[in-house]
Amino acid sequence: MKGKNMNIKQAKQEIINTIKAYREKDEMGNYLIPVQKQRPILLIGPPGIGKTAIMEQVAEELSVNLVSYTITHHTRQSAIGLPFISKKEYGGKETSVTEYTMSEIIASVYDKINQTGVKEGILFLDEINCVSETLVPTMLQFLQYKTFGAHSVPEGFIIVTAGNPPQYNKAVRDFDIVTLDRVKRIDIEEDLEAFKEYADVNGVHGSILAYLDIHKDNFYRIKNDIQGKRFVTARGWEDLSQLIRAYEKLGIDVDEKVTLQYLQEPEVARDFAMYYALYHKYEDVYNVDEILEGSVPAERDKLRKAPFDEKLSIINLLIDRLNQEFKTYDGELKVQKKLQKEITDIVKGNIFPEEESIYKRLQLRIKQMRDEFEKKAGEHLMDKSSEIVLKREIHALENLGKELAGSEMEDNKDLIKEWFAGREMDRRESCENTGRHLANCFSFLQQIYGEEQEMVLFLTRLDAGHYSLNYIQNEGSEEYYKYNKMLLLRDVRKEIVEQILEV
Repeated sequence: MKGKNMNIKQAKQEIINTIKAYREKDEMGNYLIPVQKQRPILLIGPPGIGKTAIMEQVAEELSVNLVSYTITHHTRQSAIGLPFISKKEYGGKETSVTEYTMSEIIASVYDKINQTGVKEGILFLDEINCVSETLVPTMLQFLQYKTFGAHSVPEGFIIVTAGNPPQYNKAVRDFDIVTLDRVKRIDIEEDLEAFKEYADVNGVHGSILAYLDIHKDNFYRIKNDIQGKRFVTARGWEDLSQLIRAYEKLGIDVDEKVTLQYLQEPEVARDFAMYYALYHKYEDVYNVDEILEGSVPAERDKLRKAPFDEKLSIINLLIDRLNQEFKTYDGELKVQKKLQKEITDIVKGNIFPEEESIYKRLQLRIKQMRDEFEKKAGEHLMDKSSEIVLKREIHALENLGKELAGSEMEDNKDLIKEWFAGREMDRRESCENTGRHLANCFSFLQQIYGEEQEMVLFLTRLDAGHYSLNYIQNEGSEEYYKYNKMLLLRDVRKEIVEQILEV
């Protein structure tokens, strides 16, 4: 089966493709794939590789509801509903009959529809193959007929389930062929490269990415022996990254006692804690801030002769710092573009044309945007990046409203132009600082290493980065184009990088 499995990125795209296919309708308004033929998706993969996380991403990208349950937390009663006695007449004779209330899970789906006003969505049930014996018949019925008790999953909701292979969980129950023949099964395996792509977009700490470059085998481990359960997962690395960011901001040390809380394999936790300490030592010794500002450390010979893992750490320190700036640039650009459109529509009266006052149109639009944020934020109807942009956009327009309210004329167009131009000036200054820092990194690498493997690695990191490429495509970088042209073509360079990291 190995080799036919998907990584988490491929699985996510397959789920998106499936949901799009299930939602597609013909010219008569009927589903191309009838509802009864829309097989539930069954994801089978080791724990902690991101099965739940990709469901949140899928819902956000498709702007549909997500109702998520870990089914092992449910009893038979909560899954199929509670019994009650009703009276029915059969053959002219009244009889007492046992019926069931609506399942808590099905009721949650309807609650979500009522809450958001969106009729389409995903019902995601995790640990589907680890249910208790009393729930097995209910789960088999659910997978085969999309019902819990007497109640069906509403039309428009796609069923996605997830489970672990038996080698990772003793509670796993095998499904029979009848059930498996009614699901769309996707087998997933851990994949470091897929994780690194995700990590770039989501800002996983540079020390983790640098460590995993050197210690690929420590990315994912699960052991269960006489010493107990020991494991390291993608989820563990991501959650540890978030804690590291918070601890660094608070000035709290990250040591082995901390890393062991997330990397529950003592050997890996200890190894990473030691590497993290070195990573920060390099940051202080070589003063990354000064490199970004154009200074070259005095220890040039030490830098040239340093072990490769030390050089790799310095490159990742630079990339990590630059990526934070690239991400800020991306967010500021999105906010400014949206503000430009909003202000144009408000001033020209393209929205709320019945209101003559610009100020009143602005206030109505702010209220409309606040309502949208309250309705969608946290409901997976927009991604986290869009939530942040919308929140910042609302905050900016509120500040504009305060300035207009404090001016002699609430409809002061000159004040609006001046306000927007001031924001743009600040954004351009920040953007130019980022460009200068990027150029200084190239200058540093050129002076210390020339056009050697260190420059190749730096360029490869930029090429692989979502935010770095976005910045370079929008703003350009003479140094990037210069060294990119001087060095090998991207495909060849990738092979060299892989050879370097293997060594």
